Amino acid sequence: MAQPSLPIERDRAGTSWFGAMPAWLDRPEHFESLGRRRAFAYLIDLLFIAIVVWAVAFVLSVLSVLSFGLLSPLWAAMGVVPLAYHTLTIGGGRGSTWGMRLFDVEMRSWNGGRPDYLQAMLATIVFYVSTASTGGLILLLGLFNRRRRLLQDLLCGVVAVRTSAVTRTQGPHA
Repeated sequence: MAQPSLPIERDRAGTSWFGAMPAWLDRPEHFESLGRRRAFAYLIDLLFIAIVVWAVAFVLSVLSVLSFGLLSPLWAAMGVVPLAYHTLTIGGGRGSTWGMRLFDVEMRSWNGGRPDYLQAMLATIVFYVSTASTGGLILLLGLFNRRRRLLQDLLCGVVAVRTSAVTRTQGPHA
């Protein structure tokens, strides 16, 4: 089954992350209660990440003990877990993390297609760096624009939308 793509005008469709605002971004139903949904989705994602981190920590503990500490530097790889989780799920075929799927949210590229892995990775890095350096205050940016776009969305050319609204827009033949 093909994944639905947002309705975009052919002359505006391109591979650029930026450019003129596509017409599909003017549909308010794509952004209804998006801020809350993204926040709750991230809390669920934190649970998934914690489970993966716990499993990786267990494996690394066993490896460290069995190698008499020689493999202890592998613990530095723990920081890759959240980056890999977000990059692989957002850049994947559905364009959403598991938490986003539970709360009817998906990411789209500025041109209406699915974000690629590079966009997903950059958005994840910008998210973690900006929230860590501002104590999370940068997330308030989403309150001041009607599409609830955050800094990583603006810089990386992605848009969060409601999955059900996109499906309704596409109809049964998407």
